[in-house]
Amino acid sequence: MTSTLILWLPPLAALDAASAATDVAWLRIDDGLVVDSGQDDGWVDAWEHPRDEANGDHRLIALAPAADVPVRWHHFPDAAPAQAAAAARIEALKHCLGDPADLHIAAGQPATAGQAVPVAVTTHAAMRIWTEWLQERGLDPAAIVPAGAMVPPPEPDTLWTAAVGREQIVRTDDRAYVSDPQLDTLIAAGRTIVPLDAERMREALLLSLAAPPLDLLSGAWKPKRRWAVDPAQVLWGKRLLLALVAVSLAIPIVHAIRLGSDTQRADAAVVAMAKKAGVAAPDAEAAEAELDRRLAAAGGGPLAFSVPASALYDAMQDTPGVTLKTLSHRTDGTLTTSLAAPRVEDLNRVLLALQTRGYRVTAQPMAGADGQQMANITIRAVP
Repeated sequence: MTSTLILWLPPLAALDAASAATDVAWLRIDDGLVVDSGQDDGWVDAWEHPRDEANGDHRLIALAPAADVPVRWHHFPDAAPAQAAAAARIEALKHCLGDPADLHIAAGQPATAGQAVPVAVTTHAAMRIWTEWLQERGLDPAAIVPAGAMVPPPEPDTLWTAAVGREQIVRTDDRAYVSDPQLDTLIAAGRTIVPLDAERMREALLLSLAAPPLDLLSGAWKPKRRWAVDPAQVLWGKRLLLALVAVSLAIPIVHAIRLGSDTQRADAAVVAMAKKAGVAAPDAEAAEAELDRRLAAAGGGPLAFSVPASALYDAMQDTPGVTLKTLSHRTDGTLTTSLAAPRVEDLNRVLLALQTRGYRVTAQPMAGADGQQMANITIRAVP
């Protein structure tokens, strides 16, 4: 359900009276239909009742009295809507008395070019009084609209006089102001003053709610954006954060469990293979140590000649010009060789290549008889 409460703000002159505390004109509209109205404190229940419902859009529109906020319409046929609104503010300021810093000027923006621009002029002091009056009652209006801006334009050569809230408002083709019996005839200047039918005035009021012609809550009085925290969203945010932490902890735990399981299966496979080879060991580390011992005793495994010799030949292939002079192998896996090369850098390249493969290398340089650079090198077979 869409519910709108229209509340007429009390005139500034009446705010000191006790009757102005809560007794104001009001109108409640539900889904486009007027369901209640009055000129008393019944607006309190009219505002609270629809807000008690779980669903629906509920808003408050406050109407500023024409006695304090007259409205004038300006025409700028050749100006764009935004330009027309700016020009209307300047034009209104030209006809105002007093310090411009004390004035609050609000202008509407026409939907299309050529439409009249409504401009309302009041003071910052009046806006402060009304906003405080609303805040004291816990009210936060969606808009504050001059009551005169709601009166439709009259027929040609006539003036409307309409009852809006507790005021009688006169509407000309370009002005809306509070009626004064002594001045109305003079202002009419021979034009006919016609009372506006109450039903037609109500229809115009309802049509203006969808898009108010202008809003006094603009400029310095435009409400600041408020960040509302939804408790349900906060709860969902906490749940998502807990889920993220749980997943972040679960991933490494699952990875560790899988890694441990794979390691256990690999160790079991090593123990089984060692058992087939006649090695009885409680775990994979013991089985590997026993196999290395047996291979070393048999002259094989990582202590065999082929292992370090293969690494040496691979390193020499990457460095052309290096030649092998002598080569010997001991039972502890140590490989001894003499290398010759035109430059010391070539020998160092071979040594670095062996070290990169994880071997321990010692070298003793010496000069060859044919002018080449030589080195006696010892390579540990076990990295």
